[in-house]
Amino acid sequence: MNCVERLVQIFGSQAELARRLSVDRAVVSNWIKVGYIPARWAMEVEHLTAGELSAVEVLNEAAARKPLKLKSRPEGEGSFGMPLQGNDIMNQYAPHKRIFSFHPPQRTLMGPGPTEIHPRVLTTMSQPAIGYLDPVFVEMMEELKTLLRYAYQTKNALTFPISGPGSVGMEYCFVNMVAPGDKVIVCRNGVFGGRMIENVERCGGVPIVVEESWGDAIDPQKVEDALKKNPDARVVAFVHAETSTGCQSDAKTLTQIAHKHDAMVIVDAVTSLGGTPVLVDEWGIDAIYSASQKCLSCTPGLSPVSFSERVVDRVKARKDKIKSWFMDMNLLLGYWGASTRTYHHTAPTNSLFALHEALLLIREEGIENCWARHHRHHLALKAGLEAMGLKYLVKEQYQLPQMNAVMCPEGVDEAAVRRTLLDEFGLEIGAGLGPLAGKIWRFGLMGYSCRADNVMLCLSALGSVMSDMGVAVHVGDAEAAAHAAYASQHVRAAQAKKKAVSKAA
Repeated sequence: MNCVERLVQIFGSQAELARRLSVDRAVVSNWIKVGYIPARWAMEVEHLTAGELSAVEVLNEAAARKPLKLKSRPEGEGSFGMPLQGNDIMNQYAPHKRIFSFHPPQRTLMGPGPTEIHPRVLTTMSQPAIGYLDPVFVEMMEELKTLLRYAYQTKNALTFPISGPGSVGMEYCFVNMVAPGDKVIVCRNGVFGGRMIENVERCGGVPIVVEESWGDAIDPQKVEDALKKNPDARVVAFVHAETSTGCQSDAKTLTQIAHKHDAMVIVDAVTSLGGTPVLVDEWGIDAIYSASQKCLSCTPGLSPVSFSERVVDRVKARKDKIKSWFMDMNLLLGYWGASTRTYHHTAPTNSLFALHEALLLIREEGIENCWARHHRHHLALKAGLEAMGLKYLVKEQYQLPQMNAVMCPEGVDEAAVRRTLLDEFGLEIGAGLGPLAGKIWRFGLMGYSCRADNVMLCLSALGSVMSDMGVAVHVGDAEAAAHAAYASQHVRAAQAKKKAVSKAA
């Protein structure tokens, strides 16, 4: 009795065997006809029969009935030598289910990140890999640094992407700029200010925390007071655009206050870079970091950073050794500096190709046009959300265009709404974090996801879901409000253009 006959005997019939394997009955009939089970089913057969029919038996029979014949191998020898004998020890580590190539579903990403990726960026990322010291790659690195300086609006020589997500960029800043015993003023008005505190502590520094309510911008006066009480503080750290709340603080003013007290600043621009003005040189920012997967609309895993010469000089002057080898600025200067490259680590070449293309798209659009696009679609989304009766968490003057946090209506299961949007519309929005968990939704309008079709889909889908849940929402009002917001902006733009032409004449 061959393996396929034993398998039919175990399950009673060909029909039942086909049902268990989720195949057409004709497939099983063909196995009966040829007298063996194809080798690729070996592991699944063993799992299905709980070991009663082993994978080794299936493989050996398949190899005997249909051996792989290649001219370079002796007759009767399979592609992996002679047929398997005895127990296959390695099979115990193999997965018990059949695993296929992964193909993610198409989603509309309107959460806190990552964002949808432009087709040009995806195409660029799929290009052949080359060495990270290849002269062509080194040339691309220089272009990448130039494009990043444009995005950051800076001439800082040390402007480059770190291999790792935004959290690595954050840690890179702190591990290089904070020595054991240093006092650091840390502003916390959300999740990511809290992570800054954690970094200070891990570096051996002493955090002096300026607390602000979640959803409120950092009060400059509180920072001023903290620096007066701690004149020996060396660094002030704050989040420019707090992703957890959609709130934007005044980076220019906070930096000016820090410099007045001879302290440097570390700025988190993870959600702001590319979506709202970030003017490193004009504001005098010392150290800043961001992430590739937000408004830059690139693949996750890179953290663009920029440092002033003042920071570089301070790091070089440190007497103690930087606690992290990988993130030691002195070592990375040899790889990302302007001189001859020295090996530091294996750079993620294809991800850097993608970031180069993503930044090129921003340069082609124009950074000011990019900021304006985020603001334009924010106003339309906001008009639609407010037409549904939803209220923003953050006061209008501090609202981030690219991260819209709104309060969930009373009695609505916010998690159920998000789940339904994902299951029925393929639309992802974000939940609240920390004390805001279960209380807010976060709607991202970042990079390539910041488009009119996404705004209208979001409003239509959200209105439908909330209406089905019994919320008093008149479907269509939100879309109409968004269209009106777009129309009014077009009118203002046309009037401004006409006025400019008239003035020029």
